[in-house]
Amino acid sequence: MSLSAAAPDLSQVPEPDRPREAALGVKLGMLALLAVLCLVPFLFVLTISFGHKIEGGGWSFGFETTQYKRFFLGATWPETFQDLYLQKLGYSLWFAAIGSLVAVMLAFPFTYYLTRLGKRGQTVWLVVLLSSLSLSEVFIVMGWDILLSARSGLPALLDGIGFTGLMKDLGWFQWFRDIGLASPRAFKFKTSGFATVLCMSYLVWPYAVILLYPALSRLDPALIEAARTMGARPRKVISTVVLPSVRLPLFGAALLLFVFLLGTYVTVSVFADPSQHTLAVSIYDSVRGSTLNAPFGAAQSVILLITAGLFLFAGQTLSKAGGK
Repeated sequence: MSLSAAAPDLSQVPEPDRPREAALGVKLGMLALLAVLCLVPFLFVLTISFGHKIEGGGWSFGFETTQYKRFFLGATWPETFQDLYLQKLGYSLWFAAIGSLVAVMLAFPFTYYLTRLGKRGQTVWLVVLLSSLSLSEVFIVMGWDILLSARSGLPALLDGIGFTGLMKDLGWFQWFRDIGLASPRAFKFKTSGFATVLCMSYLVWPYAVILLYPALSRLDPALIEAARTMGARPRKVISTVVLPSVRLPLFGAALLLFVFLLGTYVTVSVFADPSQHTLAVSIYDSVRGSTLNAPFGAAQSVILLITAGLFLFAGQTLSKAGGK
C-alpha cells in the first residue's frame, strides 16, 4: 500500500463554517449594541416612572402608579377629572401629523423633478440637502423666529408692500384675525399653529426628500412615457402612474417624519401658544423645568414612546396590507 493511498483525503473534510460564525457574531454584536442604546435607557426611564417623587427634584425606587393616574385622570382625581395631559398628547399628534403631511406634500414634487435632472444636477442638490441636515433645530427656529417677527419679518414686509392695507380694504383682514394670524393692526404669526407647523415642516423637509429620492429615482421612465404617448396630461400621469407607484414610500416617509416630530421641543416652545404646548414641552418642564417631578416626566416619556410605537406598528400593518 502506498503512502498516498493511506493518507486521508483532506479535500473531503468539511472546513469550519467561518463566514456563518462571523455573521452570527455580527448579529450578536448588533443585538448587544441595540440593547445598550435603546433597551437599557427605556428600562431606566420605565423604572423612574414607577418611582416615588421626593421633594426637591429627587426620586426613589418604588412601584407607584400615581404618575400614570395623574396623566390619564388628572392631579385632582377622584374628586374631579382633568384631561390636561391628554390634550397635550393630542396636540403632539396633531402638530406632528400636519407637519409631516405638509413636508411630504412639498417634498414630493421637488423630489420628482430632482430625479428628472441629470446626474450632476442631482448630485449638487443632494449635497445641498445633506448639508442642511447639519443645522440644528435651535438654529432653524432662530431663523424662522426672525422671519416671522412682527417688526423685522414677514408681517413688516406685508405691511410695507401694502398687502395689509389691501386686506383691510377688501374686508378680508378680519378672517385672518379670526384664525389667529393677525392682531387688530397687522399680521401676527407668533404665536400660532401656522408658524408651528411651518417650522416643523421645514425642519423635516430635507429628510422627506431623502426618503422619497430612492423610490422616485427607481421609477421606470417607460411607464411615464407610455402614459404620455397615450395622450395623458402631466397631471394625469402624476395621479395615475407616479403616485400609485410610490404610495408605500410616501406613506412610510410620512410615518417616520410623524414619529420624529412627536419629540419636537424647541419649535413648539417658541411658536406654539402655551395652551397648545405638546407633551415634549411638558416632559422637559417635569424633568428640568419648574415642576421638578422626574417620575412624572418619565411616565409621560413612556406614554409618548408607546404612542409612537403603536403608530409604527399600525403603519407596518397597513403597509403589508397595502403591498399585497
